[in-house]
Amino acid sequence: MKKIFLLLFVAIATATFAQNLTVTSGNLSFLKGQSEVNVERNYGSPLFQAENFSETEYLERRQKETVAKKGEASWKTWIDTWEQHVETIWTEKFIEGLNKSKKIKFAQNIEAKYTLIIHPTWMYAGWSGFVTQPGKLSAEITIVETANPSNVLATIKGDKIEGIGSKVDYGMEYGRIAAAYEKTGKEVGKEIKKALK
Repeated sequence: MKKIFLLLFVAIATATFAQNLTVTSGNLSFLKGQSEVNVERNYGSPLFQAENFSETEYLERRQKETVAKKGEASWKTWIDTWEQHVETIWTEKFIEGLNKSKKIKFAQNIEAKYTLIIHPTWMYAGWSGFVTQPGKLSAEITIVETANPSNVLATIKGDKIEGIGSKVDYGMEYGRIAAAYEKTGKEVGKEIKKALK
């Protein structure tokens, strides 16, 4: 009986979690008439987990756990996959989420009047098992004039957006975080779609 109540509580908590995305400066109406927007990622030095570990601290802890349980070869596979996600996959998933709005095409390395820059500030890896805890992402998103990047036209803040509803592999941390990137992109896309009505 306790398990049923616990599952019900987790389901309700997940369902009622607010996707907290706020346009903190400017507005998005300047995107009217645009067919494409360039996307860049400014990775910087995001923090990880509730403890606000640096990425180095987070990876050191993860390495100790993985080597102790599964050996050095398993760690090598894990860290190689993590690095792929950091370098390309997370940004690709964010863009995939953005493009669900279908109003404007978002892509990296294209010539466009405006550039959208995502700067992740905090990530939460979640966990998987009998009950899965989704990954979360906090990020600052700015849209600038490509020819004059100091001209910031809009700033959007995403706060602990949960990675739910994605078709990624939730079994590993990098997959759950990838889902949070995709969800963040989807939420930003919704805001843009609203502004273009």
